[in-house]
Amino acid sequence: MATQVFQIAPAASKALWAVAIVPGIILVLVFGLLAVSAQGSRSATFEVSREGLRLRGGWHGRFIPTSTLRTEQARRVDLEATPELTPGLRTMGTGLPGFESGWFRLRNGERALVYLTDRSRTVYLPTTNGYGILLSPADPDAFLLALKHGTNQ
Repeated sequence: MATQVFQIAPAASKALWAVAIVPGIILVLVFGLLAVSAQGSRSATFEVSREGLRLRGGWHGRFIPTSTLRTEQARRVDLEATPELTPGLRTMGTGLPGFESGWFRLRNGERALVYLTDRSRTVYLPTTNGYGILLSPADPDAFLLALKHGTNQ
């Protein structure tokens, strides 16, 4: 008997579309997440008022009431000189070159909400909620002054 060759039955076109569309959707989502994170690194703001501290920008913005801020312990830090406050394990956040935001475990084990772009101009602010806050305001000294005096009015 001669060799007989049989072609595979054609796949349903729906299955082929899924193979083409699903990776495309995943790529769009990933690029969208990166775009929002990159935008947050350029447009994040930290608003100090008598009511508290509002963090705006990115995925992790929130309002933190004055009653939970330990403003008397807030201080400016250089993370090169204070490595125990350096973000270590990222538990829920963004880590791009030159920008970290979200929830991290610091090297000292403390949980922290982080908005960092400049490790030499960082403000550390503990809270009564079991976590610290690390921010990189453009003017750390003015931010600290507003924090210590603006929340006590």
